Amino acid sequence: MKIKTSTLDAYKLFHDGVQALARAERQGIRVDVDYCRRKKKQLTRQIEFNQKQLEETAFFKRWRHIYGPKTNVHSNHQLSNLLYKHMKLKSSKTTDNGQGSTDEDALRHLGIPELETVLQIRRLTKVRDTYLGSFIRETNADRFMRPSFNLHLVRTFRSSSSDPNFQNIPKRDKESMKICRQAFKPRPGHLLVEADFSSLEVMISACYHKDPVMMKYLNDPEADLHGDMAKQIFMMKDFDKSIPSHNILRQATKNGFVFPQFYGDYFANNARSLCEWVKLPQRKWKTTDGIEIAEGLTIGQHFHNQGIKSFDAFVDHMKHIENDFWNNRFKVYGRWKTKWVDAYRKTGALKMFTGFTCSGQSRKNEIINYPVQGSAFHCLLWSFIALDKVLQEGEWRTKLIGQIHDSIGRAIS
Repeated sequence: MKIKTSTLDAYKLFHDGVQALARAERQGIRVDVDYCRRKKKQLTRQIEFNQKQLEETAFFKRWRHIYGPKTNVHSNHQLSNLLYKHMKLKSSKTTDNGQGSTDEDALRHLGIPELETVLQIRRLTKVRDTYLGSFIRETNADRFMRPSFNLHLVRTFRSSSSDPNFQNIPKRDKESMKICRQAFKPRPGHLLVEADFSSLEVMISACYHKDPVMMKYLNDPEADLHGDMAKQIFMMKDFDKSIPSHNILRQATKNGFVFPQFYGDYFANNARSLCEWVKLPQRKWKTTDGIEIAEGLTIGQHFHNQGIKSFDAFVDHMKHIENDFWNNRFKVYGRWKTKWVDAYRKTGALKMFTGFTCSGQSRKNEIINYPVQGSAFHCLLWSFIALDKVLQEGEWRTKLIGQIHDSIGRAIS
């Protein structure tokens, strides 16, 4: 594969990018500090209320019996010992060192009501201290926050942000996202606007592997990869994403299978994630289990009708889905992954289309993902530089104020 861009091209992109991002830093982001302080006090009251409720439960009393005054609801080590050593529960996930996982998905799979309170306390504490606290701390006397945008720290040659990390504002949890985003206010006479690159990394990956089936999905506005995969995974002849329950299945497929597969995940993890989306437990399934996909028909009953009656059977089903995904549906993409990894093993380096080179020890999924993630960001950075130039030359009142991996933040007059 011939790469036309050079290291000099890569240098120029980052040289111009540093200057454009520096101008965005200088503009800053207006913060409602008074709101942040009020919200912190409100969150503290919510946390204290949840803490008192938790302390009255038998679950917490058992926790405190083990650790005494050192009991800490934010300690993953304590919680893991309590759940998997003392209570003898089986985790749906394990950490790299073989211990039971205490991430949100793993805790929810255990089905213990008190763990929902623990998760709520942790979530609210993080919003209060990590996000709102940093907004207050990093906002200057003029009520503007000026986070740093860095181009020299990430191995994939993407950007990063610090003081505070503007690229780490909550997005998945809608309540946390709303609380944090309400802290940002437009300048007088301006609006805050975000320009997002939709499916950018998928499109960039197609530039590398050139899979004809993927190209068709990307170029045909009527094609729907996530819908097609939902039909296959959930074994449905008729599928209509305008039906709310079908759209849930499509979102589950998108976030629980398709994108994780592109980033190197595998079928067993996908099965767990999909079951989380459709409310199916990791055991034998009852016909009443799971979300309702049609009037009087649960997903559990539907799978029973298809001969899949347990989580283990579903994992085996997903193994076949994964095999078909890479060896039939996207076989060119699958072959490219193998060739790309083999090429890296020979040279120890990855050459991007944008002139950058990644080298050093990398895992298989990193070898596949790094050039895609890096090149996708470089497309956004090029756009950021070009837009910054237009705004400067035209002396626009509109200002660039920030950048997240696939989007640009602007204050529009």
